[in-house]
Amino acid sequence: MSRTLTRLSLSVLALAATGALAQQSQESGADIAAETREILKSAPSGDAKEASTESSASEETSAPAPAPASQGDTPPAASSQPLPEPTPGGSSAQPETLRLLQNNGAQPVEAQQGTAVPASEGSADAAPASGSSSTTDAAPAPDAAVMQAEPAKSVPTPEAIETAMYEGGTLPDGQSALTVKVQVLLDRAHVSPGIIDGWKGGMSESAIAAFEAREGFEADGQLDQQVWDALTASAPAPMLQSYTITEDDMSGLSDPLPDDYAELAKLDQLGYTSVTEKLAERFHMSEDFLKALNAQAAWQAGTTITVTDPGPRLETKVARVEVRKGTSRLAGFDAEGRMVLNYPVTIGSSQTPSPSGTVEVVGVAMDPTYTYNPDVNFQQGDNDEVLILPPGPNGPVGSVWIDLSKPTYGLHGTSKPDSLFNAASHGCVRMTNWDAEELAHLVSNGVTVEFVE
Repeated sequence: MSRTLTRLSLSVLALAATGALAQQSQESGADIAAETREILKSAPSGDAKEASTESSASEETSAPAPAPASQGDTPPAASSQPLPEPTPGGSSAQPETLRLLQNNGAQPVEAQQGTAVPASEGSADAAPASGSSSTTDAAPAPDAAVMQAEPAKSVPTPEAIETAMYEGGTLPDGQSALTVKVQVLLDRAHVSPGIIDGWKGGMSESAIAAFEAREGFEADGQLDQQVWDALTASAPAPMLQSYTITEDDMSGLSDPLPDDYAELAKLDQLGYTSVTEKLAERFHMSEDFLKALNAQAAWQAGTTITVTDPGPRLETKVARVEVRKGTSRLAGFDAEGRMVLNYPVTIGSSQTPSPSGTVEVVGVAMDPTYTYNPDVNFQQGDNDEVLILPPGPNGPVGSVWIDLSKPTYGLHGTSKPDSLFNAASHGCVRMTNWDAEELAHLVSNGVTVEFVE
């Protein structure tokens, strides 16, 4: 099942309806985590239902079309080929995680970079000119917000992380060595916890619930002996590793990025703005945790630091994808119907919902550019002309755009991985750059994507 990466020409549709301005959550991370636990206790084992019909940002799918001047090299056009038939039973063939969030407050709409984006027919995340979404998350993820609410204490040491053992009960409150270890083990099992930061919260609980569902356990989102034994069954390698910063790591960084799109359009790239941001994403960590774990590091070439070891990328091809709206997670299945991966995602809000039904992958753009068109998009600042924003991991759709057969919708990365679980998109499905990059190498044209209500 092969697929060719292609650069797509995409532009974002208008988000112009009244009353749908993105706004930050008024709930603390601790409140969200508490609500999550209550929902997990009472929710049925199946998927929660929530209504949703979306419009996402407009994109022009034109692999053969000439690329804008600001785009990078154009890869070969995407190739389409038939997939194995989906396994019988559709979304009910394999249960997913329990409902963790509800639209009535537990999943607040994100704050936007620069001017707030009104919502209407098209998602601000929508398709890039070669792919960047018009929204960027600003609110911290629940796990990060919980961090702010907990009493300050020392960061877990590398020794404590390596020797952490489960001794009963749930994950410790706040930040702990045990939670770091569990997050790394989940990531190695290809059930992404989002960022690895050691903080207990909704993101970690959703990953545990997804792992439990995949393994056939009762999915309550809580660490127990059964989950621990399953995660540690293969005598895992050390959780951490040493890494020496190279000259290449120090190169290609961007200066602090402005909010104004006209200023962004003048740049060559929307790259990482620091070596710590770059390395944090490479090792699936929060930047704050990376810095705290290496408090004395000089952050220059030749410096050896301690980082997590999330393991290698998955190699199993994905034949079917399910976007689980009730759990804010994405599941990937192989040709035999086995769940092989599961990621946390940001989906559309009630004002700008994600699609319903089943669509297909029609192309993949790596390192995409993004077209802003005020005639069909939201109004960003005083910009009144079409702008092509350059590619880069800090672009509106991150480092990857996976184009879907429903115009203007896609699966893509984000410049703010720590905000995934505390925000809503304008219809597209947003995930960490590293999860999006892994998925991009496992899907091919024709892979079905089902939006499960």
